[in-house]
Amino acid sequence: MKALWLVSFRPIGKSKVNDYYQSQFVDSIKSINFDVTFSLTQFDEENVKDFVKKKNIKNIYTNISKKDLPPKKKYSNKLMLDNALNQYINHGNFEYLIYSTADIIVPNHLFKILSKINYENYCALVYPNTHITNGKIKNNFWPHYGIDLIIFKISKEKSIKFKEIIKTYDQYDWGINENFYIAASEALGLKRLNLFKYMNVFKFDNDFGAFTENRDWQIKSWKENQGYFLNFLRSNNLSKWYAYGSYYYLLMKIFNFKDLNLRLLLSYMIFYPYNLIKKIIFETKKIFINFYNKNNK
Repeated sequence: MKALWLVSFRPIGKSKVNDYYQSQFVDSIKSINFDVTFSLTQFDEENVKDFVKKKNIKNIYTNISKKDLPPKKKYSNKLMLDNALNQYINHGNFEYLIYSTADIIVPNHLFKILSKINYENYCALVYPNTHITNGKIKNNFWPHYGIDLIIFKISKEKSIKFKEIIKTYDQYDWGINENFYIAASEALGLKRLNLFKYMNVFKFDNDFGAFTENRDWQIKSWKENQGYFLNFLRSNNLSKWYAYGSYYYLLMKIFNFKDLNLRLLLSYMIFYPYNLIKKIIFETKKIFINFYNKNNK
């Protein structure tokens, strides 16, 4: 059994904090007794090749020059997926295609749990993450945004279909990845499973200060990718709520009574009331502010 792990690394040497997180990520996978090949698509990130060589990991390495991307774009998760699917189809008998970010610690019993799932094809994930901030673990049931580990167990036929359905999709820079992957799992007719009751995924808070990736940049990037995503949804007869419903819709789509334990139940009970009340208060304040400004010009 083999797994192809789709990921991309940030530049090495710009932030000791981020370098440490990425190193911890690689070490957590290396410690697992399983045949893992990394599908690495980089975009001119500095010193990554040396980092990969030093870590001595099995990998298929591709570099796409930033010059070949649209102006001012830095990377593309869609191009990373294109490469990974080509490798999955053509470079060996892989059983799992795994997407993750490089700022998590992967549970060392991941593949032991996956081996007990009896479905021939499925999409498994872990939500919510357990965040580590300033070296301290936050509670492990708070519904943070972000799904940073998604596992596809798919046949070669399903992987070929996956390659076909994403021809209408593009993505650049930050955002919309988990929305896309969950929607793609529906397009592929896959059973979705949340493995939260079996494992924790520890998520580090990145040092964004080392890069030009502030919140305004993230919001702009997300909105641009939303347009590409809507095209994908239309082409595959999927609900536009994947693009418009945020996590309210996404968490509903991955909900399964069999996946529940007390911690996951708490996450859902907190997420919907807490965030809906916050949103109502925010929108109400915005209406009053606009009304006040309009009448005091």
